[in-house]
Amino acid sequence: MPVTDISTDAENLTMTLTADFAAPAERLWRAFTDPRQLERFWGPPGWPATFTAFDLTVGGRAEYHMTSPRGESSRGSWEFTAIDAPSSFEVLDSFIGEDGQPLEGFPSMRMVFSFDATADGSRLTNVTYFTSLEALEQTVAMGAIEGSRMAMDQLDAVLLDLRAYAQGMGTRTELLDDQHVRITRLVEGPRELVWRAHHEPELLQKWLLGPDGWQMVECEVGDTYRYVWQQGEDESTRFGFEGETVLSEPTWRAVTTEKMIGMDGPSTLNDLQLYEEDGATLLTLLIEYPDKETRDMILATGMTDGMEASYARLEAAIA
Repeated sequence: MPVTDISTDAENLTMTLTADFAAPAERLWRAFTDPRQLERFWGPPGWPATFTAFDLTVGGRAEYHMTSPRGESSRGSWEFTAIDAPSSFEVLDSFIGEDGQPLEGFPSMRMVFSFDATADGSRLTNVTYFTSLEALEQTVAMGAIEGSRMAMDQLDAVLLDLRAYAQGMGTRTELLDDQHVRITRLVEGPRELVWRAHHEPELLQKWLLGPDGWQMVECEVGDTYRYVWQQGEDESTRFGFEGETVLSEPTWRAVTTEKMIGMDGPSTLNDLQLYEEDGATLLTLLIEYPDKETRDMILATGMTDGMEASYARLEAAIA
């Protein structure tokens, strides 16, 4: 994980994040000053950012919103107050409403981003300056420390091209916390086809099969969905999942609930995001479990191996 330290200083009213990367400082600068790259990591997992304005000039303004899996939105703006390319820039960071104006009762903060060369690559130092102890404590209470750590820990995938980052790695499972698991898989093929493969029955039935020997015997898609599988011709082995679409932003994000058919208990929340680069698509699936016990029980079924078998078929189906 690139983040090495996040600390607060109540006397000087600051929060400082330090992270090290195996990439040149100039490459790190580009990741923070290109809105399309910035979108890939600025929001923590489950809250991806969308920048709707980005004027990288002194006095210029950037605006963004982060959207949760359930569609809630948090908006912010940067006013650039100093720029020393490619070494540092400084912004006034504010929470804003839909009208673009600062939200009453939420602090505005001065943030300085510095990018320095190191023997192994580069170092990001991000210092946030608060106007009062209450503003510092409020921001920490809102989850700024953990959110910042999780956001910056996504940056490695941006600094490398997709194939260098993920080609040949297969399906990777990361435990983010007791309730959240992140699945990643590079798929050779354009995002539009990967999206279609997740939403068209005739394509789903070609790849979403798990281990060899299983077939999908029911496939209903739409605002709600229902998938049922069986092993070979043995109907006694049938099982399936069902759920509903919570958020859909074709062709890059779909959030759905999921629960086993006929079972009581809460659903998982599955947040699928697709990013394409040079004809390859990075598939990221963020799964929210109701609790740690459910998470561990499902992972112990060999879920990752089953997903890899399916994703390998997906890649072949769209080749």
